Amino acid sequence: MDASGSPPYNPSMSGTPFIKMHGLGNDFVVVDARAHAVAFSAEQVRAIANRRLGVGCDQLVEIEKPKSPDADAFMRIWNADGGEVSACGNASRCVASLLMSEGRRPRVTLETKAGLLAAEAREAGRIAVDMGRPRLDWREIPLARAMDTLHVDLARGPLRDPVGISMGNPHAVFFVADVAAIDLATLGPALEHDPLFPERANIGVAQVLDHTRIRLRVWERGAGLTLACGTGACAALVAAVRRGLTERRATVTLDGGPLEIEWRADDHVLMAGPVATSFTGVLPNGAAS
Repeated sequence: MDASGSPPYNPSMSGTPFIKMHGLGNDFVVVDARAHAVAFSAEQVRAIANRRLGVGCDQLVEIEKPKSPDADAFMRIWNADGGEVSACGNASRCVASLLMSEGRRPRVTLETKAGLLAAEAREAGRIAVDMGRPRLDWREIPLARAMDTLHVDLARGPLRDPVGISMGNPHAVFFVADVAAIDLATLGPALEHDPLFPERANIGVAQVLDHTRIRLRVWERGAGLTLACGTGACAALVAAVRRGLTERRATVTLDGGPLEIEWRADDHVLMAGPVATSFTGVLPNGAAS
């Protein structure tokens, strides 16, 4: 057993070993491909992510050898729909926890398609990750046309006037009086695929409780409703600060629990919260190639 309570990867096992992890219920199948290369097709990812016929997860995550000399590992991420994405905050915290346990050290650096992410261990098993600076220009999110990202020209049903932000992936954050009153399961898919978002978007509905607390629910691009979304929590805090609704540090509570988010003076967004290992297993031969 390692410090996370999980047995080490064993490449000699028949098939591809994995660890099932989650951050506040946002769950991942994590595969270590540093010693033995593994390739997943979109079809294989969808099969693994299927909650009735596969392992079940919001994202499939692969740990690879780093390309940057400044990183401990490269993290590749696929959403449950089989599409590869650049960022996932809760997955970053889970992978960082594994690497910290493996090397018995409190700090690691992850390489992702969105850039390098520095992570550190906190008290009570919490993991903090520097998610970098938010991208606020319409071209960086990206949006299909030029507009003020503080007031995005988008409305559907009771949702209107969101804030547009990229945290390595595109987000639209709608502020509402009561998140429980929003049928996000119905509104989320249409908004995710709105023509305004050429790369689709994560859709958040946020309720500001006070200057240091936000209640958030997120429809994740390619995954649907999830219990927690790390980049969504970061986007919600940045959006609230831009609208003058909260302080630069706040607790963002999702369906799965709270994350501590801080938009620091250096323009970087820091996210901290718990991680957990659910179980380990082996993907059968043919689940990866």
